[in-house]
Amino acid sequence: MTMMRREIGNSNMNTWECSESSSSPSWFSHLWSSALRSKPLSTPSEATIRDASGEGLVRRLGLFDLLLLGIGASIGAGIFVVTGTVAHDAGPGVTVSFIIAGGSCVLNALCYAELASRFPAVVGGAYLYAYTAFNEIIAFLVFSQLMLDYHIGAASIARSLASYVITALELIPFLKNNIPSWVGHGSEEIYGAFSFNLLAPILLVLLTIVLCRGVGESSILNSVMTVTKVVIVIFIIIVGAFEIDVSNWTPFAPNGFESVLTGATVVFFAYVGFDAVANSAEESKSPQRDLPLGIIGSLLICVALYVGVCLVLTGMLPYKSLGGDAPLAEAFTSKGLQYVSVLISIGAIAGLTTTLLVGLYVQSRLYLGLGRDGLLPSLFAEVHQTQHTPVHSQIWVGIVASVLAGFFNVHILSHILSVGTLTGYSVVSACVVTLRWNDKTAHQVFGKSMSSRAEGLICLITVVCCGFAAGVFYRFGVSFIFLIVAVVIAIFAAAALHLRQVYTDTPGFSCPGVPILPTVCIFINIFLFAQLHYEAWVRFVVLSIVTVGIYAVYGQYHANPVSSNTLIIYQKAPAEAD
Repeated sequence: MTMMRREIGNSNMNTWECSESSSSPSWFSHLWSSALRSKPLSTPSEATIRDASGEGLVRRLGLFDLLLLGIGASIGAGIFVVTGTVAHDAGPGVTVSFIIAGGSCVLNALCYAELASRFPAVVGGAYLYAYTAFNEIIAFLVFSQLMLDYHIGAASIARSLASYVITALELIPFLKNNIPSWVGHGSEEIYGAFSFNLLAPILLVLLTIVLCRGVGESSILNSVMTVTKVVIVIFIIIVGAFEIDVSNWTPFAPNGFESVLTGATVVFFAYVGFDAVANSAEESKSPQRDLPLGIIGSLLICVALYVGVCLVLTGMLPYKSLGGDAPLAEAFTSKGLQYVSVLISIGAIAGLTTTLLVGLYVQSRLYLGLGRDGLLPSLFAEVHQTQHTPVHSQIWVGIVASVLAGFFNVHILSHILSVGTLTGYSVVSACVVTLRWNDKTAHQVFGKSMSSRAEGLICLITVVCCGFAAGVFYRFGVSFIFLIVAVVIAIFAAAALHLRQVYTDTPGFSCPGVPILPTVCIFINIFLFAQLHYEAWVRFVVLSIVTVGIYAVYGQYHANPVSSNTLIIYQKAPAEAD
């Protein structure tokens, strides 16, 4: 049976090679045709994962593990800091900021949930979805934008974790002020970019070893740390509830709704991480059922925890006194509850550990997917025969993060992050729409014949342009009329998608309100993209150019869209196999 499956894959490969060798196209035409290739869409019954020879990942993650994976990725030390810094400007209305941002992320999560249910067997996340719905070059661009976010983010988190660990150690009297800054806080900057940190790479090496040992071991560590920080957050909410002075909630939005909306654009990124669940498709026991529940469930839990912390923090102190480096700790200290500060430090260490662990995990699975498809060397596609983990990909990810965290002050790059996240979210929302299209006929548009797909893509691009324009108009205070015009045009484009396209139903979980809901997601994500620092826009353009160059030199000649589409058998956990 396995031999027949491989023959099917080989016949697909031979057909593709024959069609390519039937003519001798120019370099540019070959690049163009290669870039427009897409991965064939497999049904859940066809999509299986690597044969039993040891190539496959092992299925150990249940629903509870996936929920903790999503929470672990989303809630770091920020819950103890960003809540207060945003509250300083938005006032008690920061609660609404978190609800708005959380609602926006829930819409994105619904899109992720449909695709995770539709592709329940293959790693790759947003990269895989883009490869299937659009083409090879878009998928590679999505990967590169996401990966830069992940690499810099992992290094930055590792440095923060090292700093928190040293701060905790300095609570021991004989260590206080006796630990050199270069050990964990980072040495003084050299030329504005270089700064040595000893502990951050050590922590990264330890987590990389855990991840290489197997998904079971890393899942246990993530579960322990995530449960610890959630328990601490709940304890803080309960204790803080008895210290609330409701008069501090008045006025609720002292600087108007605009500050609340601006706060929502800031705290949106506090929820980033739920998409990590989608990258665990190959290691989920029941992916078609559990992935959507894990994605949406973990996000809703995060929303509840953030809102609870906001209500307690703004109720304990007037909003004007918030905004320091440790606003939550300061609030409890002002009430004579100094011991809570220790708990917050423990929670911050646990939160940063899980965020870093899940980030490294997701990166290795993305590299695994590209290695299988040939867009990266096959070394990244190799899975350890006994540990069932992509060891080479995991070690590479650990090396990159360790070098960045050990020698560079990556915190100065924080303002160019989130580009990959918003790009990935937008592409995933667009994938939901395009994969539902079922009309192959041509339409008459302004007297010219146009395929239904081309018309739909034009509408999606229109929404993207309007979202960016609206964001720019809002950011630079342009007349409100221009903002309204951009929104109206986007509404017309969404209406055209709804009225002029035929959509199919999907097996498993279905995102409601297609195409309107995904279109709203795209608009909001691109609106937020326009709020990023202008250097983030430059980073997007420069990295895209570099990515296209790498694809032109390597990817177009080695990629094989059908390579990971062959029929493969799932690995089972030892306990399940009995």
